[in-house]
Amino acid sequence: MKTAILNVTGYAGAELARLLHNHPEIELTSITGRSAQGQKLGEVFPHLSDIDLVIEAEPNGEEMVFSALPHKSSGERVVPLVEDRSRVVDLSADFRLRSPAEYEEWYKTPHASAALQEEAVYGLTELYRSEIGTARLVANPGCFPTSAILALAPLVKEKLVQPVIIIDSKSGVSGAGRGLSLNTHFSEVNENVKAYGIDGHRHLPEIVQEVSLLDSSLDAEITFLPHLIPMTRGILSSCYATLSGSSISVDGKGREQLTSLYREFYAGEPFVRVVDAPPQTKQTWGNNYCLIYPTLDLRTGRVIVVSCIDNLVKGAAGQAIQNMNVMAGYPEEMGLESLALFP
Repeated sequence: MKTAILNVTGYAGAELARLLHNHPEIELTSITGRSAQGQKLGEVFPHLSDIDLVIEAEPNGEEMVFSALPHKSSGERVVPLVEDRSRVVDLSADFRLRSPAEYEEWYKTPHASAALQEEAVYGLTELYRSEIGTARLVANPGCFPTSAILALAPLVKEKLVQPVIIIDSKSGVSGAGRGLSLNTHFSEVNENVKAYGIDGHRHLPEIVQEVSLLDSSLDAEITFLPHLIPMTRGILSSCYATLSGSSISVDGKGREQLTSLYREFYAGEPFVRVVDAPPQTKQTWGNNYCLIYPTLDLRTGRVIVVSCIDNLVKGAAGQAIQNMNVMAGYPEEMGLESLALFP
Protein backbone atom coordinates (compact mmCIF):
# COMPACT_ATOMS: atom_id res chain seq x y z
CA MET A 1 0.00 0.00 0.00
CA LYS A 2 1.46 3.35 -1.05
CA THR A 3 1.80 5.57 2.00
CA ALA A 4 2.80 9.14 2.81
CA ILE A 5 3.94 10.96 5.95
CA LEU A 6 3.20 14.63 6.44
CA ASN A 7 5.90 16.35 8.54
CA VAL A 8 8.51 13.63 8.67
CA THR A 9 10.94 16.07 10.31
CA GLY A 10 9.29 15.93 13.75
CA TYR A 11 9.91 13.17 16.27
CA ALA A 12 6.63 11.39 15.57
CA GLY A 13 7.13 11.65 11.81
CA ALA A 14 10.66 10.27 12.01
CA GLU A 15 9.46 7.41 14.20
CA LEU A 16 6.74 6.64 11.66
CA ALA A 17 9.36 6.43 8.91
CA ARG A 18 11.55 4.12 11.03
CA LEU A 19 8.71 1.73 11.82
CA LEU A 20 7.11 1.77 8.36
CA HIS A 21 10.44 0.97 6.69
CA ASN A 22 10.20 -2.62 7.93
CA HIS A 23 6.46 -3.04 7.40
CA PRO A 24 6.04 -5.82 4.81
CA GLU A 25 2.84 -4.44 3.26
CA ILE A 26 3.78 -0.74 3.05
CA GLU A 27 5.65 1.22 0.42
CA LEU A 28 6.55 4.64 1.77
CA THR A 29 6.38 6.74 -1.40
CA SER A 30 6.35 10.36 -0.21
CA ILE A 31 7.35 12.37 2.84
CA THR A 32 6.85 16.06 3.49
CA GLY A 33 8.49 18.58 5.77
CA ARG A 34 8.56 22.31 5.16
CA SER A 35 11.78 22.94 7.10
CA ALA A 36 13.78 20.43 5.03
CA GLN A 37 12.04 20.44 1.66
CA GLY A 38 14.31 19.22 -1.13
CA GLN A 39 16.70 17.37 1.18
CA LYS A 40 17.12 13.62 1.33
CA LEU A 41 15.69 12.06 4.46
CA GLY A 42 19.14 10.66 5.35
CA GLU A 43 20.57 14.17 5.36
CA VAL A 44 18.12 15.21 8.05
CA PHE A 45 18.11 11.92 9.98
CA PRO A 46 21.24 9.85 9.24
CA HIS A 47 19.74 6.84 11.01
CA LEU A 48 17.04 6.78 8.29
CA SER A 49 19.44 6.96 5.34
CA ASP A 50 18.28 3.56 4.04
CA ILE A 51 14.97 5.24 3.15
CA ASP A 52 15.86 6.74 -0.23
CA LEU A 53 13.31 9.55 -0.40
CA VAL A 54 13.51 13.30 -0.90
CA ILE A 55 11.39 15.47 1.37
CA GLU A 56 8.65 17.07 -0.72
CA ALA A 57 6.05 19.81 -0.29
CA GLU A 58 2.96 17.66 -0.87
CA PRO A 59 2.01 13.96 -0.87
CA ASN A 60 1.42 12.23 -4.21
CA GLY A 61 -2.11 10.89 -3.90
CA GLU A 62 -1.22 7.95 -1.67
CA GLU A 63 -3.95 5.63 -0.46
CA MET A 64 -2.85 6.00 3.17
CA VAL A 65 -1.54 9.20 4.76
CA PHE A 66 -0.18 9.81 8.23
CA SER A 67 -0.29 13.41 9.38
CA ALA A 68 2.28 14.33 12.01
CA LEU A 69 1.69 18.05 11.60
CA PRO A 70 0.88 20.25 14.60
CA HIS A 71 -2.74 20.94 15.50
CA LYS A 72 -4.55 23.42 13.23
CA SER A 73 -2.04 22.85 10.40
CA SER A 74 -2.94 19.16 10.41
CA GLY A 75 -6.68 19.73 10.26
CA GLU A 76 -6.30 22.13 7.34
CA ARG A 77 -4.27 19.57 5.36
CA VAL A 78 -6.31 16.52 6.32
CA VAL A 79 -9.68 17.82 5.08
CA PRO A 80 -8.78 17.90 1.35
CA LEU A 81 -6.90 14.60 1.63
CA VAL A 82 -9.98 12.80 2.98
CA GLU A 83 -12.14 14.50 0.36
CA ASP A 84 -9.71 13.18 -2.30
CA ARG A 85 -10.28 9.63 -0.95
CA SER A 86 -7.09 9.11 0.96
CA ARG A 87 -7.49 7.37 4.29
CA VAL A 88 -5.80 9.31 7.05
CA VAL A 89 -4.42 8.69 10.52
CA ASP A 90 -3.99 12.09 12.13
CA LEU A 91 -1.49 12.23 14.99
CA SER A 92 -2.42 15.80 15.95
CA ALA A 93 -5.19 16.80 18.35
CA ASP A 94 -7.44 18.20 15.63
CA PHE A 95 -10.00 15.38 15.47
CA ARG A 96 -9.79 13.85 18.96
CA LEU A 97 -12.44 15.97 20.68
CA ARG A 98 -16.01 15.40 19.57
CA SER A 99 -17.20 18.91 20.38
CA PRO A 100 -16.04 21.75 18.07
CA ALA A 101 -16.70 24.25 20.86
CA GLU A 102 -14.52 22.31 23.30
CA TYR A 103 -11.77 22.04 20.71
CA GLU A 104 -11.85 25.80 20.18
CA GLU A 105 -11.81 26.43 23.94
CA TRP A 106 -8.70 24.30 24.54
CA TYR A 107 -6.77 24.94 21.33
CA LYS A 108 -7.74 28.59 20.78
CA THR A 109 -8.57 28.20 17.11
CA PRO A 110 -11.71 27.33 15.12
CA HIS A 111 -11.89 23.76 13.85
CA ALA A 112 -11.11 23.08 10.20
CA SER A 113 -14.16 20.86 9.59
CA ALA A 114 -16.98 20.19 12.03
CA ALA A 115 -18.33 17.49 9.70
CA LEU A 116 -15.06 15.55 9.67
CA GLN A 117 -14.64 16.08 13.39
CA GLU A 118 -17.96 14.32 13.87
CA GLU A 119 -16.99 11.51 11.48
CA ALA A 120 -13.49 10.86 12.82
CA VAL A 121 -12.97 7.74 14.94
CA TYR A 122 -10.94 8.03 18.12
CA GLY A 123 -7.94 5.81 17.55
CA LEU A 124 -7.49 4.01 20.84
CA THR A 125 -7.42 0.68 19.07
CA GLU A 126 -8.27 -1.46 22.08
CA LEU A 127 -11.59 0.37 22.58
CA TYR A 128 -12.61 1.33 19.02
CA ARG A 129 -11.28 -1.50 16.84
CA SER A 130 -14.50 -2.19 14.93
CA GLU A 131 -15.10 1.49 14.09
CA ILE A 132 -11.46 2.00 13.06
CA GLY A 133 -11.71 -0.81 10.52
CA THR A 134 -14.10 1.14 8.29
CA ALA A 135 -12.96 4.70 9.08
CA ARG A 136 -11.75 7.23 6.53
CA LEU A 137 -10.17 9.33 9.28
CA VAL A 138 -8.71 8.12 12.57
CA ALA A 139 -7.74 10.57 15.32
CA ASN A 140 -4.69 9.06 16.96
CA PRO A 141 -4.91 9.64 20.74
CA GLY A 142 -2.54 11.79 22.71
CA CYS A 143 0.30 10.10 24.56
CA PHE A 144 -0.91 10.95 28.08
CA PRO A 145 -4.52 9.91 27.33
CA THR A 146 -3.32 6.58 25.90
CA SER A 147 -1.55 5.69 29.13
CA ALA A 148 -4.33 7.00 31.38
CA ILE A 149 -7.40 5.67 29.55
CA LEU A 150 -5.97 2.17 29.13
CA ALA A 151 -5.11 2.18 32.84
CA LEU A 152 -8.62 3.25 33.89
CA ALA A 153 -10.87 1.58 31.30
CA PRO A 154 -11.57 -1.72 33.10
CA LEU A 155 -12.45 0.05 36.36
CA VAL A 156 -14.71 2.62 34.74
CA LYS A 157 -16.39 0.21 32.31
CA GLU A 158 -17.26 -2.16 35.15
CA LYS A 159 -18.50 0.73 37.37
CA LEU A 160 -16.04 -0.09 40.14
CA VAL A 161 -14.84 3.40 41.13
CA GLN A 162 -16.19 6.62 42.55
CA PRO A 163 -16.15 9.82 40.46
CA VAL A 164 -12.96 11.38 41.88
CA ILE A 165 -9.98 10.15 39.85
CA ILE A 166 -6.41 11.46 40.04
CA ILE A 167 -3.89 10.88 37.24
CA ASP A 168 -0.25 11.72 37.93
CA SER A 169 1.90 11.36 34.79
CA LYS A 170 5.62 11.69 34.11
CA SER A 171 6.89 12.27 30.57
CA GLY A 172 10.23 12.35 28.81
CA VAL A 173 11.31 15.47 26.93
CA SER A 174 10.57 14.16 23.43
CA GLY A 175 6.87 14.59 24.20
CA ALA A 176 7.37 18.34 23.79
CA GLY A 177 8.37 17.91 20.16
CA ARG A 178 11.53 18.78 18.23
CA GLY A 179 11.17 22.56 18.19
CA LEU A 180 13.63 24.65 20.17
CA SER A 181 12.34 25.78 23.55
CA LEU A 182 13.83 27.08 26.77
CA ASN A 183 11.61 24.64 28.69
CA THR A 184 13.34 21.67 27.03
CA HIS A 185 16.86 23.11 26.96
CA PHE A 186 19.31 20.56 28.38
CA SER A 187 20.52 22.74 31.23
CA GLU A 188 16.91 23.50 32.22
CA VAL A 189 15.70 19.87 32.16
CA ASN A 190 18.75 17.92 33.33
CA GLU A 191 18.67 16.89 37.01
CA ASN A 192 15.28 18.56 37.34
CA VAL A 193 11.62 17.55 37.62
CA LYS A 194 8.71 19.93 37.25
CA ALA A 195 4.94 19.84 37.16
CA TYR A 196 3.16 21.76 34.42
CA GLY A 197 -0.34 22.26 33.03
CA ILE A 198 -1.60 22.71 36.59
CA ASP A 199 -4.51 24.89 35.45
CA GLY A 200 -5.50 22.36 32.79
CA HIS A 201 -3.47 20.44 30.23
CA ARG A 202 -4.87 20.09 26.70
CA HIS A 203 -5.01 16.31 27.10
CA LEU A 204 -7.43 16.61 30.03
CA PRO A 205 -10.62 17.05 27.95
CA GLU A 206 -9.61 14.05 25.85
CA ILE A 207 -9.29 11.90 28.97
CA VAL A 208 -12.58 13.20 30.40
CA GLN A 209 -14.37 12.59 27.09
CA GLU A 210 -13.28 8.96 26.84
CA VAL A 211 -13.81 8.12 30.52
CA SER A 212 -17.31 9.58 30.28
CA LEU A 213 -18.06 7.46 27.21
CA LEU A 214 -16.99 4.34 29.10
CA ASP A 215 -19.55 5.11 31.83
CA SER A 216 -21.88 8.05 31.24
CA SER A 217 -23.35 7.68 34.73
CA LEU A 218 -20.04 8.24 36.52
CA ASP A 219 -19.90 12.08 36.20
CA ALA A 220 -16.15 11.78 36.68
CA GLU A 221 -14.13 14.45 38.46
CA ILE A 222 -10.65 14.01 37.01
CA THR A 223 -7.48 15.74 38.13
CA PHE A 224 -4.65 15.28 35.63
CA LEU A 225 -1.17 16.54 36.48
CA PRO A 226 1.74 15.94 34.10
CA HIS A 227 5.43 16.26 35.00
CA LEU A 228 8.50 16.70 32.82
CA ILE A 229 11.44 14.51 33.79
CA PRO A 230 15.01 14.39 32.41
CA MET A 231 14.78 11.45 30.02
CA THR A 232 14.16 11.25 26.28
CA ARG A 233 11.31 8.75 25.94
CA GLY A 234 8.58 7.29 28.06
CA ILE A 235 5.44 8.01 30.06
CA LEU A 236 4.57 6.59 33.45
CA SER A 237 1.06 7.31 34.72
CA SER A 238 -0.07 6.57 38.26
CA CYS A 239 -3.86 6.62 38.54
CA TYR A 240 -5.77 6.73 41.84
CA ALA A 241 -9.45 6.11 42.56
CA THR A 242 -11.66 4.88 45.40
CA LEU A 243 -13.63 1.69 45.00
CA SER A 244 -17.38 1.91 44.63
CA GLY A 245 -19.48 -0.85 46.21
CA SER A 246 -18.20 -4.11 47.64
CA SER A 247 -17.63 -6.31 44.60
CA ILE A 248 -13.86 -6.14 45.21
CA SER A 249 -12.73 -6.70 48.77
CA VAL A 250 -9.96 -4.56 50.25
CA ASP A 251 -7.55 -7.38 51.03
CA GLY A 252 -5.18 -9.76 49.32
CA LYS A 253 -8.06 -11.55 47.63
CA GLY A 254 -9.27 -8.20 46.28
CA ARG A 255 -5.88 -7.59 44.71
CA GLU A 256 -6.18 -10.94 42.95
CA GLN A 257 -9.72 -10.05 41.81
CA LEU A 258 -8.47 -6.77 40.42
CA THR A 259 -5.64 -8.38 38.48
CA SER A 260 -8.02 -11.01 37.10
CA LEU A 261 -10.45 -8.28 36.02
CA TYR A 262 -7.70 -6.49 34.06
CA ARG A 263 -6.40 -9.67 32.48
CA GLU A 264 -9.88 -10.65 31.36
CA PHE A 265 -10.61 -7.14 30.03
CA TYR A 266 -7.44 -7.11 27.94
CA ALA A 267 -7.38 -10.79 27.02
CA GLY A 268 -6.19 -11.19 23.46
CA GLU A 269 -4.95 -7.62 23.14
CA PRO A 270 -1.55 -7.79 21.43
CA PHE A 271 -0.11 -4.62 22.94
CA VAL A 272 -1.53 -4.40 26.46
CA ARG A 273 0.26 -6.43 29.10
CA VAL A 274 -1.06 -6.71 32.66
CA VAL A 275 2.11 -7.26 34.66
CA ASP A 276 2.92 -8.65 38.12
CA ALA A 277 5.13 -5.79 39.33
CA PRO A 278 5.13 -2.01 38.85
CA PRO A 279 6.40 -1.39 35.29
CA GLN A 280 9.25 0.88 34.29
CA THR A 281 9.46 3.16 31.27
CA LYS A 282 12.59 1.44 29.93
CA GLN A 283 10.56 -1.74 29.60
CA THR A 284 8.62 -0.05 26.77
CA TRP A 285 11.41 1.82 24.96
CA GLY A 286 11.01 1.47 21.21
CA ASN A 287 8.00 -0.88 21.28
CA ASN A 288 4.24 -0.57 21.09
CA TYR A 289 3.35 -2.08 24.47
CA CYS A 290 1.33 -0.54 27.26
CA LEU A 291 2.29 -2.20 30.55
CA ILE A 292 -0.36 -1.99 33.30
CA TYR A 293 -0.09 -2.86 36.97
CA PRO A 294 -3.32 -2.65 39.01
CA THR A 295 -3.28 -2.99 42.80
CA LEU A 296 -5.03 -1.92 46.00
CA ASP A 297 -3.79 0.26 48.84
CA LEU A 298 -5.04 -1.90 51.71
CA ARG A 299 -4.80 0.97 54.21
CA THR A 300 -7.11 3.35 52.34
CA GLY A 301 -9.08 1.10 50.00
CA ARG A 302 -7.89 3.08 46.98
CA VAL A 303 -7.14 1.49 43.65
CA ILE A 304 -3.71 2.31 42.23
CA VAL A 305 -3.05 1.59 38.56
CA VAL A 306 0.40 2.22 37.09
CA SER A 307 0.88 2.23 33.32
CA CYS A 308 3.92 2.71 31.08
CA ILE A 309 4.28 3.46 27.37
CA ASP A 310 6.86 4.82 24.98
CA ASN A 311 5.35 8.20 24.13
CA LEU A 312 6.73 8.08 20.57
CA VAL A 313 5.52 4.54 19.82
CA LYS A 314 2.33 3.45 21.62
CA GLY A 315 1.82 7.15 22.38
CA ALA A 316 2.18 8.23 18.74
CA ALA A 317 3.72 6.45 15.72
CA GLY A 318 3.27 2.84 16.82
CA GLN A 319 -0.37 3.30 17.70
CA ALA A 320 -0.89 5.10 14.37
CA ILE A 321 0.50 2.06 12.54
CA GLN A 322 -1.61 -0.24 14.71
CA ASN A 323 -4.65 1.76 13.58
CA MET A 324 -3.54 1.64 9.95
CA ASN A 325 -3.19 -2.14 10.16
CA VAL A 326 -6.79 -2.38 11.36
CA MET A 327 -7.99 0.01 8.65
CA ALA A 328 -6.22 -1.98 5.92
CA GLY A 329 -7.14 -5.42 7.23
CA TYR A 330 -3.54 -6.39 8.02
CA PRO A 331 -2.61 -8.33 11.16
CA GLU A 332 -2.63 -5.79 13.96
CA GLU A 333 0.92 -6.60 15.09
CA MET A 334 2.43 -6.28 11.60
CA GLY A 335 5.48 -4.03 11.60
CA LEU A 336 5.29 -3.61 15.37
CA GLU A 337 6.84 -6.84 16.61
CA SER A 338 10.00 -5.28 18.05
CA LEU A 339 10.85 -5.90 21.67
CA ALA A 340 11.89 -3.10 24.00
CA LEU A 341 15.43 -1.71 24.02
CA PHE A 342 17.32 -2.22 27.25
CA PRO A 343 19.13 -0.68 29.02
